[in-house]
Amino acid sequence: MAKPIPPQVQLEETYNAAADSYDLPPLSFWDRFGRRTVDRMPLSPGMTVLDVCCGMGGSGIPAAERVGPTGRVIAVDLAENLLRNGSQRAAQRGLGNIEFRRADLENLPFADEAFDAVICVFGIFFVPDLHGAVRGLWRLVRPSGALAITIWGPNPFQPADGIFWEAVKREDPELHSSIKSWSKIVEPEPLRALLVECGISDPKIVTEPGTHPLVSPDDWWTILLGSGYRSTINALSPERRERVRLANLEGVNRSQIRELRADVIYAIALRPASPTTEELAIDGKDLVMKYWNEEQPMRYEKQ
Repeated sequence: MAKPIPPQVQLEETYNAAADSYDLPPLSFWDRFGRRTVDRMPLSPGMTVLDVCCGMGGSGIPAAERVGPTGRVIAVDLAENLLRNGSQRAAQRGLGNIEFRRADLENLPFADEAFDAVICVFGIFFVPDLHGAVRGLWRLVRPSGALAITIWGPNPFQPADGIFWEAVKREDPELHSSIKSWSKIVEPEPLRALLVECGISDPKIVTEPGTHPLVSPDDWWTILLGSGYRSTINALSPERRERVRLANLEGVNRSQIRELRADVIYAIALRPASPTTEELAIDGKDLVMKYWNEEQPMRYEKQ
């Protein structure tokens, strides 16, 4: 019996393979939602930012633009192919203030409170220990700093998603049944509850309903190859893979699917500022109540 592949190794293999399609036009949502996440953050020149599960820089590159040459962005991912391509994209844009390096969301090698902002777009739901992952990100945020977590809303990429999984089920029922839901937090309230349970007292949750255009059936197959679906496709034999591909092209064409569901949920959290010397002289109980009751300001960019 084959030895099970550890989840993080499987993720690394999946996205190293997906890198060959990741930057093609049908997958423009990586950049679109990465930039929209950054637009919701209070970033300014000179800040230091960590982008976790960075891909090819969908959020890291706009963050580097925002913090400017006096700021710095460290963009981390498991997949070396994505990191290499992201570094090339940044160089093409003349950005010398962003560094792409390999690191694991579950074991980030950075000191506590090392960053003014930490970003994780479409990455948090891959880890089995969600609480541990969120706490790991939150510990890296400095006082007055910000954390942004972006996830897909319910039923991403429907109705084409259903066509894909039905085709996989016909070809390999065992593979289909072995797929575990990677999205445990696809609604605002479960995401809010997760953050609060991790010690984040007042996260701001914004739901953004939306769609993603599908120009042709071939574009759907490109999306499948350039995303997390790639692990399932690669697990199929070449013959079954081709039948799944044809079933998807025919299904999308027959149903005349021209757009995919692409709802997104953004969570932004601000860490309270460190108390001043004067505040430290206040009775401890009063100081705790002060920080829990104060309304923390947040600046949003215009959409």
